[in-house]
Amino acid sequence: MAKDLFLEIGCEEIPAGFIPKAMADMEQLLRRELESARLEYGEVVTLGTPRRLVLAVKGIAERQPDAELTAMGPAKSVAYDADGNPTRAAQGFARGQGVEVSQLTLVLTEKGEYLAAKKSEIGRDTSELLTEMLPRLIGAIPFKKSMRWADMETRFARPIHWIVALYDGLVVPFTFGNIESGSVSRGHRFMANTVFPVRDFAHYLEECERHFVIPDPERRKEIIRREIERVANKAKGEVLPDEELLTQVSFLVEYPSAVAGTFSPDFLVVPREVLITSMREHQRYFSMVDGEGKLLPGFITINNTLTEDPEVVVKGNERVLRARLSDARFFFNEDRKSTLASRVEALKSIVYQAKLGTSYEKMERFRALAKGLADELNPAVAERTFRAATLCKADLVTGMVGEFPEVQGIMGREYAIHDGEEPEVANAIAEHYLPTQAGGALPASDIGAFVSLADKMDTICGCFSVGLIPTGSADPYALRRSALGIINIVLERGYRKPLSSLIGASLDLLAGKSSRPREEVQREVLEFFRGRFVNLMADRFPSDAVDAVVSVSFEDLVDAGAKIAALAEFRNREDFGPLAVAFKRVCNIVKEGVDSPVLAELFEDAAEGALHAALKQAAGKVESALADGDYLAALTEIATLKPAVDLFFEKVMVMAEDERVRGNRLALLTGIARLFARLADFSRLSA
Repeated sequence: MAKDLFLEIGCEEIPAGFIPKAMADMEQLLRRELESARLEYGEVVTLGTPRRLVLAVKGIAERQPDAELTAMGPAKSVAYDADGNPTRAAQGFARGQGVEVSQLTLVLTEKGEYLAAKKSEIGRDTSELLTEMLPRLIGAIPFKKSMRWADMETRFARPIHWIVALYDGLVVPFTFGNIESGSVSRGHRFMANTVFPVRDFAHYLEECERHFVIPDPERRKEIIRREIERVANKAKGEVLPDEELLTQVSFLVEYPSAVAGTFSPDFLVVPREVLITSMREHQRYFSMVDGEGKLLPGFITINNTLTEDPEVVVKGNERVLRARLSDARFFFNEDRKSTLASRVEALKSIVYQAKLGTSYEKMERFRALAKGLADELNPAVAERTFRAATLCKADLVTGMVGEFPEVQGIMGREYAIHDGEEPEVANAIAEHYLPTQAGGALPASDIGAFVSLADKMDTICGCFSVGLIPTGSADPYALRRSALGIINIVLERGYRKPLSSLIGASLDLLAGKSSRPREEVQREVLEFFRGRFVNLMADRFPSDAVDAVVSVSFEDLVDAGAKIAALAEFRNREDFGPLAVAFKRVCNIVKEGVDSPVLAELFEDAAEGALHAALKQAAGKVESALADGDYLAALTEIATLKPAVDLFFEKVMVMAEDERVRGNRLALLTGIARLFARLADFSRLSA
């Protein structure tokens, strides 16, 4: 009989950014535990608030099924000596499995015969297994930062105060740290700071509502959405859409309510982005706009309680915001007393990275790289690209960016416009930081794109040159994000610039800084880009199509992307399976290929001549399609070879005894394989 599991971990406030990942990790960990224990189960639900993480599972089998288990041991050659007597390896394996050597058996595998121990395992009650699983699960939840409390060795994101663990309504007994599991939860810290009993998941949700807790983050999110729209309408405005902030705020509260406040219209002289950033990043406020999208002097804040006197809350928030905006206005006015161009020299006093020099040196490097890109890809904007690259880091030494780092680039654009710089130059200063996140906006102009590519490439090549290479989850210079930014910009704007050429130009400019062999760095950086490109493409297309193209060539990202898209579409043909089998057979036979001409006089079967004729006819059409960049047409033309290939394999023995005939047949197949290779490695495609 299947029964339900409920787990709640109650603790002090967990940082908002930790909660979504913890919810996902809890589900993954529990699934792994249940599957390892051979327990069937149904729907898994995870919920989270700042003070609790919740896990509910429907229909877990009441008992673990009995099982026949086979443990593999050493190879027969190691397990027995020349006389057939068990060695110490066999004896140790038997001892480890709790059986006699005589009970061991031999199992034939692909690698030969291996010793094995077969045991019967009697299934245990699920309630007993959960007593072991749940504390293990709680301790295994990975947090970016965790802590110990009191004098215990157990760790968690924040100190745990209670644990509810129920299976079929009964407590699953265990201890984690100094907390014993039970059946009692707690309400909202301020509005209902009392305990309440829990019978099951449904009862828990009802009791939470009564105790001013909304455990479901999606439901909290919708409540916040309705609340901010209601409050904005009342204030005769509209909420500035911000899904990221909405999600973030939903993990800051257990029972949301919204109030609106205002600030002096005098602050609207400060750039819109600064005002929005100050409200969003520092206070988690939602901004309001009018019907035309113009920023209004107001904000909406989400409280974690229902306030008896909203005016007190509003005034407190207005007072805090007024101080922030006063600082912003002061810095804005002070910064404009000096031109952006006059600040460039100050970059010489800012160390970008100890081994790579100052921000001024970095600017000089990527400025030269950006100018080179412009000269090659769009000479008409070369001088403006040079100017934008010169100025794009100058706002780092302004008071505004020093106080509000989130507006770097944006303030550079505003100050450049104030100084009378060309609009294209000013916009490129802001654009060169793009994209700032996965899937984010990309530079809209060539000038911005060239500076962005150059800056990011200098960062990547510079770090690799001095040994600062990402490892595991550690990527302090965000090199992975920079590489993805480069790839997305190149694909979006269609720049036909080989990666190796761009990497080489960047490394040339870093010659005086690098502490590693240039060829080694070039190879590693190119491989680094390959990994990012493969991951990006695999999110859009079948992974085998990506692998087939990238294994041949990927340096021209636009070209590789087009080939992958064409191959992915080609795979949708009904006859793709047989086609792939035929083409893979060709590739597997020729391997590296034979570099010799095909001689018609050596043909012994009509099928050879037919394949040779089909190849010559298809090759011309394929070359024409490739020249036009019509890769789907090229693949379609290659597919016409299948009947001739099939007939060839049916009628002809490739590995003929006559060395000249064999070589000629391999040369013919090599011609076909190399025609395929103009697009992809067909041997990597799954049928």
